[in-house]
Amino acid sequence: MEYTILILLLPFLSFLALGIGGKWMSHRTAGTIGTLVLAAVTVLSYVTAVHYFSAPRLADGTFATLIPYNFEWLPFTETLTFNLGILLDPISVMMLIVISTVSLMVHIYSFGYMKGERGFQRYYAFLSLFTMSMLGLVVATNIFQMYLFWELVGVSSYLLIGFYYTRPAAIAASKKAFIVTRFADLGFLIGILIYGYYGGTFGFTPDTVSMLSGGAGMLPLALGLMFVGGAGKSAMFPLHIWLPDAMEGPTPVSALIHAATMVVAGVYLVARMFPLFIEYAPDVLHLIGWVGAFTAFYAASVACVQSDIKRVLAFSTISQIGFMIVALGVCTSSDPHHGGLGYMAGMFHLFTHAMFKALLFLGAGSIIHAVHSNEMSAMGGLRKYMPITHITFLIACLAIAGIPPFSGFFSKDEILAACFQYSPTMGWVMTVIAAMTAFYMFRLYYGIFWGGTAPGQKSTSDDTSHVHTPHESPLTMTVPLIFLAAVTCVAGFIPFGHFISSNGESYTIHLETSVAVTSVVIAVASIVLATCMYLRQQQPLADKLAKRFAGLHRAAYHRFYIDEVYQFITHRIIFRCISTPIAWFDRHVVDGFFNFIAWGTHATSDEIRGLQSGRVQQYAYVFLLGALILILILIL
Repeated sequence: MEYTILILLLPFLSFLALGIGGKWMSHRTAGTIGTLVLAAVTVLSYVTAVHYFSAPRLADGTFATLIPYNFEWLPFTETLTFNLGILLDPISVMMLIVISTVSLMVHIYSFGYMKGERGFQRYYAFLSLFTMSMLGLVVATNIFQMYLFWELVGVSSYLLIGFYYTRPAAIAASKKAFIVTRFADLGFLIGILIYGYYGGTFGFTPDTVSMLSGGAGMLPLALGLMFVGGAGKSAMFPLHIWLPDAMEGPTPVSALIHAATMVVAGVYLVARMFPLFIEYAPDVLHLIGWVGAFTAFYAASVACVQSDIKRVLAFSTISQIGFMIVALGVCTSSDPHHGGLGYMAGMFHLFTHAMFKALLFLGAGSIIHAVHSNEMSAMGGLRKYMPITHITFLIACLAIAGIPPFSGFFSKDEILAACFQYSPTMGWVMTVIAAMTAFYMFRLYYGIFWGGTAPGQKSTSDDTSHVHTPHESPLTMTVPLIFLAAVTCVAGFIPFGHFISSNGESYTIHLETSVAVTSVVIAVASIVLATCMYLRQQQPLADKLAKRFAGLHRAAYHRFYIDEVYQFITHRIIFRCISTPIAWFDRHVVDGFFNFIAWGTHATSDEIRGLQSGRVQQYAYVFLLGALILILILIL
């Protein structure tokens, strides 16, 4: 399967061509090149998947791990080397399908959404770099190669979030995303170094021959630090603060970040290192699961009261990524029948979520394209004017709410079953969060397509640019919506367990009837509640609850003031109490010391410069005087 190198090479060449020669291309030419290249990458990814999964299994019932390319780049020791290559196994091949499919839909969609934008060629160049970076991350043969592409993903997100570089909010959001994830990635790098030192390798399995004494005891620390990097990329609490602000980038970029690239990198990291977690650090893995559960609950609580539709979806992503992390965290063994169900469930949800979350974001982009506002107060009744966007958005809402037969139901049911298998407490916590998901998504749906301000009338917001009759988006935007909606309808019926499981063996997915019925009943009840509260333009029950719990509502709307806490810690404590004294010490003590040395040297040289006057008579006089003194000393 040597052709798989083209999966990385083609988008990289597209990035170079558009980045260097884009200014001499028309918008149509640049977009066509970027899209055709991604179409070729998508075809190659699907061909790779067909060849890989249709190959005979090994004697132990697992798929073979293939490494078409692998060459030594930097040798550190005889056993510790930095290699670059391509690794194909079930989860990497699955991720190739996810990334290429969503990225292709984003490329096609952007033809309509970004039409006429300044920097159109630059935008497509950055999309190619972003896609290449994530593809390189998932096919990495070792943890150091993963880290290399991990950082490229961070750079790409910085460039795309700050695409509108003339807007202060976009600049601030891109810097915030970059800085927060850099701090998290420092933990990732330290974890890699500890793992390499004690494990004797940068591979995904430790070299037991070269592992140092006590190496097994250090691996939990290494894996925990690696997850810090994953928590930053996947916006786990408290490193989630960058993701809602990342909505300042173009909406198609938001779809790519949230569905297929940046935020799922942390989930993929835990899945890739899963055998290590199970063998050497199960307690760390369970702690990761509880972090995911808290993050999912926190994000769902915030999403219930947001008014910006993209921010609702942003917190929804944080919550759903929390579901995937919980699914991995509740695993207690590598046997899918006994404690390993969560691995398959988490990967299944990653796959289905990528499709319906891309659909939700692209649908939001279609809505924003029509009303020129992100606020729900500027929307309402749009189902009559945007029928395709309405139907596809509704399908995505039903999927994420866990309503059968849409894909989200099947993957979320497996996660809940794994949670109940691990602990009834965890199972009920995640069931409640699933109910909250259904509630806030249908609050969003009704606010956009049913209640609210009638189209063509001024809303209560200050933005009046949307005062016109909305219209359906062009085909370049609606075709990806239709495609993703179709995938969302059928993806749940894929026998996912036959391809991906915790131990590599084929696993037949079977619904837990009690879990499935409970989750569906609760989801339907949540949708009914959202219908009662938000179906009509007048929302007395919602208003009454907002007034009754004004403090809680205000806190949730302001994200429970986590950003303000960060501001206080950084500005009032770190900058004022730590950085300012250090700066004073640097200016007055360090600089003063070296300035004193310079002054002393200058003053001393000024005093003794007469000794080097250049007058021979003076030199002879001093020489004779010195010689006379030495003679007298010797005589006496």
